[in-house]
This record gives sequence, C-alpha cells and structure tokens, in this order.
Amino acid sequence: MSDSKSRRIKRSLFVDITSARFLEPDEIERYSKFSLLRSYFEEKRAVLDVHNTELGRDPKINADIRRLTNFGTLRAYMLNYLRNHPKIHQDRTLIVRQLNPSPEGLPIEVYCFTNDIVWANYEGIQSDIFDHFLAIAPEFGIRIFQNPSGADFANLTASSRV
Repeated sequence: MSDSKSRRIKRSLFVDITSARFLEPDEIERYSKFSLLRSYFEEKRAVLDVHNTELGRDPKINADIRRLTNFGTLRAYMLNYLRNHPKIHQDRTLIVRQLNPSPEGLPIEVYCFTNDIVWANYEGIQSDIFDHFLAIAPEFGIRIFQNPSGADFANLTASSRV
C-alpha cells in the first residue's frame, strides 16, 4: 500500500434479481444523454445493430436478438463513474463485474484502488462512491436487495388490515 500509493476497494452492491429487464427505446434515449453513458450507447448500438440484422433474426422475438439491459447499463455507468473519479487510481486494476447470484441477490462488485492511502480519507472516498451507486440504482429501475426489516413487516401487516 505504501509503495504503490494506493489502497484497494473491493466491495459489492447486491441487487434484486427480479428487477432485471430490457431497456425500452425511451430509456435508451434518456440514458444516452448522461455524459458517463454517451460513448457506451454509441458502441453498443453499433454492435447490436450488426448482430440483430443478421439473416434469420426476428426483431420481434427477444430470444433472436440482443438487447440492452438495466443491469448492464448500471455496470457501464459505475465503471465510467470510477474512470472519471479524481480519487480513483487510473493506472491500477479497475473492474465492475457481476459475481454469482446468491440468496441475497446479484452481487455487482467494484474492484479498484484509491490514490489516497490515508485510512480516514480512503473510507470517505469508498463511502461517497457507494452512496452515489446506491442512490443512482433506482434511476435504472434497479432495486438494491436487503433482507426485510421490522418496518417492512409492519407495513405489510398495516396494508393487509385496510
């Protein structure tokens, strides 16, 4: 850590797998306006257009074509957010990936390094990044997984009495 002048972040968000879905054209249009996603959509459109126009593919059948998903778009957003973050070391490994699904949901892991090794600063950087990711996930129609709390059960009980 001292020699490399960097400190590793290796943490996951657990997303609710049932919130996975294909993007609608109006969402693609809206997300394409995000500065962190412009180049992602340009690249993806070109690749998908070629793939989806191959002979024999029916664009009305989801199984015949490739489409963009909200999970993939969130991962692209997260990766570009980190690539543009002033406190993330850009010369070290930087990955946003899916891990194996679990009973807690689908882990989306962030693996990167801060360029500040002071422990308190590192914790603040890591927290700020994950605060942002937790807050932006619903923008993509994604629910973050958490086990039900007492408040969830109280709300369920209250709504069943109505």
